[in-house]
Amino acid sequence: MHGEDVMEEAKKFSAEHLKSSLGKIGSNLAFQVQQSLQVPLHWKMPRIEARTFIDVYQKDDSKNSILIELAKLDFNLVQAVHQQELKELATWWRDLGFKEKMSFSRDRLMENYIWAMGIIFEPQFSKCRIYLTRFVCILTAIDDMYDVYGMLDELELFTRAVNQWDIGAMKDLPEYMKPCYLALFNFVNELGHDILIDHGLDITHYIRQEWKKLCASYLTEARWFYNGHTPVLEEYLENAWISVGGPAAIVHAYILQAGSMTEKSLDYCFKQGGELIYWSSLITRLADDLGTSKAESARGDVAKSTECYMLETGASKEEARDHIKELMAHSWKKLNEESYKNLLPRSMINMCLNMARTAQCIFQHGDGIGTSTGVTKDLLISLIAEPITAE
Repeated sequence: MHGEDVMEEAKKFSAEHLKSSLGKIGSNLAFQVQQSLQVPLHWKMPRIEARTFIDVYQKDDSKNSILIELAKLDFNLVQAVHQQELKELATWWRDLGFKEKMSFSRDRLMENYIWAMGIIFEPQFSKCRIYLTRFVCILTAIDDMYDVYGMLDELELFTRAVNQWDIGAMKDLPEYMKPCYLALFNFVNELGHDILIDHGLDITHYIRQEWKKLCASYLTEARWFYNGHTPVLEEYLENAWISVGGPAAIVHAYILQAGSMTEKSLDYCFKQGGELIYWSSLITRLADDLGTSKAESARGDVAKSTECYMLETGASKEEARDHIKELMAHSWKKLNEESYKNLLPRSMINMCLNMARTAQCIFQHGDGIGTSTGVTKDLLISLIAEPITAE
């Protein structure tokens, strides 16, 4: 028997053995085993795990009834806070008018809110989640503008206007870009004003720098696309870990979540947290690519990590996906190492871990942002729409 045949038989035996073993244990435990085999526990969103554990534990004959009732009450109370935040955000989103002014862009408020809730879900951080959701909504519109709608010369103009950071620069932009530029300009100024009132600290230069880097990375991808250039994987990832929005998201989130802070402490956190932010953002990018590459290629987006690796090495699509999954597993190891040895505030570390976990969740079964059906719909219902009811 050839080596390949032996491997196939081993896989078949393992699958049959697992199926037989799962049939011999209780359905609750079997469900937990299957969940753990799909995605490691450490890679999962805490909020999803809380909901799942409550659902499983309440079916356990040995459960503590008081404990389960308190857990349900806590989950539902926090969910009510999240629902109230979404109501406020829905008003903001409607007033912004992107749905009418930028019809080419994705209208995904609730999906964007999952990012904010995934990064930091505790009820006392409402302001952080609200601003973070607004950040993701504006980022998504700008991303779509660079990816699928804007002409290269127009995108050069928009990037230049962001670098100038002057409301007067808006007059040179095409009409469809003006609402987006104005929304970005107002968002950063409003955020800066809020932090100045709360902490007596001017942080607008940190935020502006992140948006400048983000738009520069979008422009790099647009140039690749218009020039018919497919980068090698290393070149792609050097830009893509920024264009996924991870570094900007962490900077926004930390500034909004931090208690007492000074410019010196912020400089320290963002400098010392570079590796944490990098590995978390890289995982976010790789998860995004694995989940959305087919859909985004179809709508004219730049080649993703799988396509770059295929062209560079001649690998098949399946081999390329396997390589990206290996790279993701390696990135998780590096992120875990950093999270244990780094002396940064635990809040910063947790946000980096949680962003990677959220990406794993959103893109596990495909494009969790581009669609509101299937797994994404179920996720929105269980985390936001429906409270946990009594058994």
